[in-house]
Amino acid sequence: MSLRWSPKATHTLSAIGLSALLMASAMKHFRTPSFYNPVVPEYLCRNDEPGGAPNGPLAVMSREEWIASSGLLEATAAVGLLIPATRKAAADGTTAMFAAFLAGHIDALRRAYGPYGSQKERRIHTLRLPLQIPLILWSWSLRK
Repeated sequence: MSLRWSPKATHTLSAIGLSALLMASAMKHFRTPSFYNPVVPEYLCRNDEPGGAPNGPLAVMSREEWIASSGLLEATAAVGLLIPATRKAAADGTTAMFAAFLAGHIDALRRAYGPYGSQKERRIHTLRLPLQIPLILWSWSLRK
C-alpha cells in the first residue's frame, strides 16, 4: 500500500498546527495573564482609578479586559482554522489579529529600550517582535 502526501493534507496539517499554537496561547491568556501585560499598550488601557484621567479615545477597556479579549479571539481563531468551511475567514482574521498585535510588540520594545527598561525586557521583546512575522505569514498561507 502506497501512501501519497497531498498539498491538501499539508494545508490541513498546517492549519491544525497553527490552531494548536493559538489554543495554547489562548489558554495562557487566562492562566498567566501577566505574561501579556507588557504587550498591551498603555494608550489602549482605560484608567479605572477614581478621579483618574482617561488615557485617550482608544482606551475603552482595562489591560485585563484586553488580555481576556485577545485570548477569546485566539481561541475563536483556533476553532475556525480547524473547520474547512471557515478556514479562509479564520485565516484572514488571524492574519489581521497578528498584524494588529505588532503595535503592542513595538510599544513593548520601545518601553524596554526606554529609561525604565531592563536588560531582561530588552532581550525578551527584541526576540518577541520578530516572531510575529512568521506567524503573520503562516496564517496568511492558510487563506488558500
